[in-house]
Amino acid sequence: MKAANIDSNLANNWAMALHLSTFAAYLVPIAGILAPILIWQMKKDEIPNLDAHGKIVVNWLISAIIYIAISLLLILVFIGIPMLLVMSVLMIVFPIIGGLKAGNGELWPYPMSIRFFK
Repeated sequence: MKAANIDSNLANNWAMALHLSTFAAYLVPIAGILAPILIWQMKKDEIPNLDAHGKIVVNWLISAIIYIAISLLLILVFIGIPMLLVMSVLMIVFPIIGGLKAGNGELWPYPMSIRFFK
């Protein structure tokens, strides 16, 4: 399928699925990382703007791993526990907001996300 043949609703649904696929980690731990990357890489050439959504999600995944690692180290000085709690909430809230915005055709860069892919 060429990019011109994809209607906007289908493109928005794929973008939303890309954001929400991070929740696959609750079923199979590594799936929350692999599913978004696979969707992004398989569909980015077919669907306009999906490349931008994929970069946002993968940047967030890498950023979240870094923030969690820092939080785990900071548990030794007790600040890590609240940081882990905040990260737990953000790892649920950001993909939901991103998915809802993507469903409406909007691009929402996650706050606090380090831009590894531009």
